[in-house]
Amino acid sequence: MITNAHDDVAQFPILAQMDFFNHAGVAPISAAAAMALKTYAENAASRAYVGHHWYRQANQVKQLAAKMINAPGPQNIAFVPNTSAGLSLLARGLDWRRGDNVIITSIEFPANRYPWQDLQKQGVELIEIDPLPDGRIDLEDVLDAITSRTRVVSLSHVQFSSGFKIDLKPVSEMVHRAGGLLCVDAIQSIGAMPVDVQALGIDFLSADGHKWMLGPEGCGFIYCESDLIQMLHPGVVGWMNMPIRKEYTDYRFDLHTDARRFEPGSYNIPGVLALGASLQVLLDVGLENVWQRIDALTTHLCNGLTRRGYKVFSPRREGEKSGIISFSASDPTKHQQIIDELEKQNIIIALRQGRLRASPHFYNTIEQMDRLIEALP
Repeated sequence: MITNAHDDVAQFPILAQMDFFNHAGVAPISAAAAMALKTYAENAASRAYVGHHWYRQANQVKQLAAKMINAPGPQNIAFVPNTSAGLSLLARGLDWRRGDNVIITSIEFPANRYPWQDLQKQGVELIEIDPLPDGRIDLEDVLDAITSRTRVVSLSHVQFSSGFKIDLKPVSEMVHRAGGLLCVDAIQSIGAMPVDVQALGIDFLSADGHKWMLGPEGCGFIYCESDLIQMLHPGVVGWMNMPIRKEYTDYRFDLHTDARRFEPGSYNIPGVLALGASLQVLLDVGLENVWQRIDALTTHLCNGLTRRGYKVFSPRREGEKSGIISFSASDPTKHQQIIDELEKQNIIIALRQGRLRASPHFYNTIEQMDRLIEALP
């Protein structure tokens, strides 16, 4: 684990520039990721692809991604440009029947709504579960909505606005008994806490790398359960969905039998290499260590916010909390002004759903939390 201030700044140069607490938005990349991009650019400019094995390295990144979420292996991982594209693979890949339904919540980030809403033109019903007044999702409301017509329950593991983390295991058990699937938007949990797709019973997962995984925008991955891989037809078909042959004009249409069937063309190689570098940093620290640190920082922040008279909205029960802290001033009309004033002091938070939102990562410090608390009016 990173152990001293010098090492922290070396691995996360943003520490020397500002107090950044918007990892639930677009996070800074790690120094390792920046070096991977620089090395790629230098090699691509001077030698093109001669002597390099970037696609072999890309498979190693899949191994890291599989380790991040305890997937069986890289055969269950495919690269996608973003969370939306990943979720659309499932929405477009299933054989839908009129009268099927998809269950989501009414507070999902749009990436986990529009792919399912688009299915309404095929006669698929979209069922929305409303949150409780405190921002939590009542698990019983989700379970009660599942019927024999439920093909997919698609939920954010952590809600982007409130920070509420839902217990996915009971959902997977119920939807599997009904003959359906559990799909998860995990962009707000992977990299911030341990995620175990096998223990949670997740069938399909999608996440871009530019938040808690500390990678660049435009490169993420999906996880697809082994049996489901064979059920899904790729929404976009290209030359790499098929086994690559020496003769490019051998046009046999036989899709890969692993998750590569969802990759239609050339990878975003610089993005993949940079994402892999940051995943290695997180794995080296240890995801349990990462989460314990985030938990300590956010608990300290919540205590300070309460002391300063701010109302913490994010659920903070064990099993429901995350790295996102949503909070409000006594006068919510001042929120944008507060954000602007903080930015002048190089303190970065965000505004979501009318509330202030702070999302520190493991390399942030208690001293930074205190600066944020004291800088709030």
